[in-house]
Amino acid sequence: MKPDYAIPRNQLDGLEAFLRVAVRKSFRAAADDLGVSPSAISQTIRQMEDRIGVPLFIRTTRAVGLTEAGLRFHAQAAPAWASLIAAWEDARTLGERPSGLLRLNMPRAVVRLLIEPIIADFCAAYPDIDVEVIGEDALVDLATSGHDAGIRIGELLEADMISVRISAPFRYVIVGTPAYLADHGRPKTLADLKLHNCIRQRVSRNGALNGWRFADGNRSVDVTVKGRVVVNELTTVVAMAERGMGLAQISEPLVEAQITAGQLETVLDHLAPSSPGLFLHYPGHAQVLPKLRAFIDHLKVALADGRLPHLNK
Repeated sequence: MKPDYAIPRNQLDGLEAFLRVAVRKSFRAAADDLGVSPSAISQTIRQMEDRIGVPLFIRTTRAVGLTEAGLRFHAQAAPAWASLIAAWEDARTLGERPSGLLRLNMPRAVVRLLIEPIIADFCAAYPDIDVEVIGEDALVDLATSGHDAGIRIGELLEADMISVRISAPFRYVIVGTPAYLADHGRPKTLADLKLHNCIRQRVSRNGALNGWRFADGNRSVDVTVKGRVVVNELTTVVAMAERGMGLAQISEPLVEAQITAGQLETVLDHLAPSSPGLFLHYPGHAQVLPKLRAFIDHLKVALADGRLPHLNK
């Protein structure tokens, strides 16, 4: 026989009436406070006493007082009720105005492109919102991890997520320093990658290494590359490439400045695959609290104002 873990129904019915009578020491005054009749209050208390199995009040024609059981019950029930009311108000406040802790999950490299340029303005505009930014490249389940929203590339979004586009589509490019390419040659075909030291990334929670993906016409081609350096996040991939450690496959916005400055050069551009872009994603419209809605609106304004140039192109 399975154990019954259900909460007994109606066990706490009448608690507010009990506390009100205990404070007012009058059924009539308690009834007036709660907007019901004295007989309704009296019946509610009697039903509660029947469920507990002991009288809670001493009733006379002149006064109402607590029994010993009533005193003990009141001593614990009153602060518990106050805590419940406070919790109710605290939760209700989160639904009425932008406040509370906003937890965002995104790849570490995106923090520099997205959060750093707008976080100061957002915190100034919404002083009642605290922001926690968790930078990790591995995919997380927002519901089970306690995050309000995440930022990921479009091809990784789950179908049941609501998404907001925050960047234009972009390419994944292969980059290396001019010195590395001069020493090791510029690959012309995918087969040439076997001759190169490739900086690899391990981001999945099962420990698998990311393969490199290419676009050969309408065909997607996955290539397993080799190299002496393995890292677990994108900013380190870029740093290793800048130090001439080898070739790296990276989203173009992350290395746009280095390419423009001539610090990195691209190769195999004709095989560069595209991503739909970056999206902020979260579970369902009905679950959006004002704190998240405020961040989404602030982000949209920042994109429209051109404050996030790497994401607008």
